[in-house]
Amino acid sequence: MTWFKTPANSSTLWFRIGLLTIFLVSVVLRFWGLSRFNALVFDEVYYAKFANNYLTGTQFKHAHPPLSAYIIAIGMWIGSHLPFGQDTINGLTGSLRTPWSYRWLNALTGSFIPLVVAAIAYQLNRRHSYALIAALFAAADGLFLVESRYALNNVYLVILGLLGQLFFLIALSQPKYQRWQSLALSGVFFGACACIKWNGLWFLLGVYFVWGTAWIIQWRTKQVTLQKSKSTTPGYTNKIQTSKRVSTPLINLTQLNGFHIIWYFYIIPALTYSLLWIPHLIMNPKPKFPGFWESQKYILEFHEKIGSGSDVHPYCSQWYTWLFMLRPVAYFYQTAQTIREQVPAYPPLPAGSAKVIYDVHAMGNPILWWLSTAAILILFLLLVQRLVLALMGEFASTTTNYITLYLVMNWLANLLPWVRVTRCIFLYHYMGSSVFAGLGLAWIMDRWLHREQHQWKNAARIAIALVVVAFIFWLPIYLGLPLPAKSYRLWMWFRSWI
Repeated sequence: MTWFKTPANSSTLWFRIGLLTIFLVSVVLRFWGLSRFNALVFDEVYYAKFANNYLTGTQFKHAHPPLSAYIIAIGMWIGSHLPFGQDTINGLTGSLRTPWSYRWLNALTGSFIPLVVAAIAYQLNRRHSYALIAALFAAADGLFLVESRYALNNVYLVILGLLGQLFFLIALSQPKYQRWQSLALSGVFFGACACIKWNGLWFLLGVYFVWGTAWIIQWRTKQVTLQKSKSTTPGYTNKIQTSKRVSTPLINLTQLNGFHIIWYFYIIPALTYSLLWIPHLIMNPKPKFPGFWESQKYILEFHEKIGSGSDVHPYCSQWYTWLFMLRPVAYFYQTAQTIREQVPAYPPLPAGSAKVIYDVHAMGNPILWWLSTAAILILFLLLVQRLVLALMGEFASTTTNYITLYLVMNWLANLLPWVRVTRCIFLYHYMGSSVFAGLGLAWIMDRWLHREQHQWKNAARIAIALVVVAFIFWLPIYLGLPLPAKSYRLWMWFRSWI
């Protein structure tokens, strides 16, 4: 199976070198100082402990599906037997474990996300330049870097959801008789994604949105064509335009019928999700612990009981604030007198006496975030305009229209379900949507770079450079490097960030 086919006019060597460089830098940044904080950071107090429970056979209830805890447990077991990463140890998970053991597999998984994003971008229009820019933007997102460096579950949710999307696109690019394997793999990845967290289903919802909209456009096009052909003279030609060069597999969306959707994107994900529960249910049997259906009810009721607002958690944020990154989350905050002190140290220093601050802030790259939001909103308006034309039977089957449809619908699918959620939610819940916003920005930048006018090329180069510079500037916040207390606000541009 070939994910990257080589156009005759592209430099495959430079493309591969670029992707390899992005991957290696991602690996280095994720693995550097992985054991620096010998503690449980943010939600490691849940996921690292749950993973350890599976290794020790300790029975427990889980407020999320179990797959991420399985994966972290596997990493923890392997990491405990490696000849390196054993220099620090703690008993915070319930057993003596090294921070390296419960973090390394997250770091490795997160390093591959830019490559998967590049593969999706390449599938959309077969351009190496677009894939490379998309990979760069994914690697330069600080939120993904932070999430990859700790035993949390969002990197697994994102990569499994993106793999489901990737194999969906690969299937569309294949002949009809060959695509069943890719469709099945796509369904398996979506089911596994939902078994990380239920909001993993939003990636699957994106497929429904894109496929359903494509069918509605085709139905409306045929309806308008038929109506106009009856009311005009013979020889009428409709206004539906089909580009002679449509370089996206999305043109084949309506080759998928209701059976394909039900089997590959409902039954297979549901079976995958259910089967992945088996190890947890065997270790936590009835009647002492809930069975499969009772566990689903328990998860739902647990999250329904969670309130919202600063009284529940100081970093709760509304969904619409995510678009502008108004309220990032501090995962780790410790102070010290010198950079030679061990961190964390207890008891903490009195307020105002610190000279050094260690802060791990789960925040995106601000420049990338704001530009991506602008890009996806522009594409949203473009899609609305094209859909209005589609209602009149004038939808043009072009690469631009189909990519806009794909990116905007997936962005909406990962964002809109949060509108009605009343419990406390956080910036990291936007990670699924942010991937498609970043793909939208990369697509616009790539188009600008291929324009003849130098002002567009220069604008794209400046925007890409600003994203990279911003990533480097905020890197101390992502990695938790020691910062002088007096200049800490240099990185905290807004009061709501603190």
